[in-house]
Amino acid sequence: MQKEEFDVLESIYPEYVSSQTLGGSVKLEIPVEFSSPKSVVLSEHSPWLDAAAQQDRKATSITISASALPPLLLHILLPPSYPLHSPPEIKSVRATNVWLPDIKPLRAALIEMWQEGEPTLYNWVELIRTGEFLHTLGIIPTANSDIIALPHPAPRIIAPLLTAYNTSSQSNQFAQNTYPCSICLTSLKGSKCLQLLCSHIFCRSCLEDFWKLCIEEGDVGRVGCPDPECVKKGSEASEEEVARVVNEAELQRWKWLKEKRNIERDPTVVHCPVAVCQEPVSKPTDVDTDSGWSRLRQCPRCAFTFCAFCKRTWHGPLDKCPIAQYEDLALAYLAAQEGSEERAKLDRRYGRANIRRLVAAYEEEKANMEWLKKSATMCPGCQCYVEKTKGCNHMTCWKCMQHFCYRCGQRLNPVQPYTHFSQPGLGCYNQLFDNVDVGEEDWEPVEW
Repeated sequence: MQKEEFDVLESIYPEYVSSQTLGGSVKLEIPVEFSSPKSVVLSEHSPWLDAAAQQDRKATSITISASALPPLLLHILLPPSYPLHSPPEIKSVRATNVWLPDIKPLRAALIEMWQEGEPTLYNWVELIRTGEFLHTLGIIPTANSDIIALPHPAPRIIAPLLTAYNTSSQSNQFAQNTYPCSICLTSLKGSKCLQLLCSHIFCRSCLEDFWKLCIEEGDVGRVGCPDPECVKKGSEASEEEVARVVNEAELQRWKWLKEKRNIERDPTVVHCPVAVCQEPVSKPTDVDTDSGWSRLRQCPRCAFTFCAFCKRTWHGPLDKCPIAQYEDLALAYLAAQEGSEERAKLDRRYGRANIRRLVAAYEEEKANMEWLKKSATMCPGCQCYVEKTKGCNHMTCWKCMQHFCYRCGQRLNPVQPYTHFSQPGLGCYNQLFDNVDVGEEDWEPVEW
């Protein structure tokens, strides 16, 4: 009866039986496979610490998604009286990667399942394979729960191992099954197919021909799932998916085209002003658009920090840019019509409030310059504007002490400054005072 039971078990699960001896010793390697992915919550716990130490110790919790867990290794001995009068003898049971530290309750649960005269090996395998034993051990709250609360002394160490096994298990299962390709309408093994993140499956040959053509033509927007539903959504392939289909040169071109497209779509991107760099620099995402900090840019390539408006070294959020540096930008904004696409692009690139403040500062500065040119005269020494309220046209700059003519702006000899107003033929002849027309005949001789 033992032989018949074992033959049936081996015919159903041939990959689970790792070894068998004539003495009734059997070793089984049983993976844990769920019907649907479950959330595995790995919480820090150590059976070597008491309750008070557990509370004092800082808890670590990591959550992963898994549809399979590493197998359990079950070593059993079938006595001659099994299954009529005695249960199988469990020599050892342990979990690979030690993902289940406390395995003793499972041993007791397996022994309790045996009923006198009834075979029990298949029930043991099913209990472990379906993961029902986790509910028996209290790790799953209810039988249909999607959450597994798994205590472990080192969650940060065991989490990557469980994730790697789950990925490998899914890949092996996928490679063994057969799937139809909706492009070439043929059914192929999973090893020759690729399942995209959207769950659609296509053969690698069809995806390779399609994606290579799109990359060659520069149409990176079409490098994605060819299914009509995903095409309508505009779903694009991830870098990992593209890397599994095309070669390295095509992958690098795809990445370059995608980066180029993203730069062209982003109106906030400006180029590094360093002549030998010219790297595209995006706007910081964690800065208020209307604040002065939104003008700050730092080149990721050469680390040069600059202002997005004037392209000069960063001068802080409060200092204004020199008007000569942003004059072209203000003129371009004023030249565009209200509500036009050109103005909308500038608003998106620099921020609506920022560009409005910049244009207002430009118009104010322009009005000030026009008034100065009309109402004041520039000092020929330091280029400061000087305004005269009254008196003669011989001026002395308060800043650089330069003597000059207020009417024409010419430098004057500080020793004999009035010679400029007494030379016939000059435009300022007899114009020491404005609005005073004095002819030669009106001069009176000085009596000594």
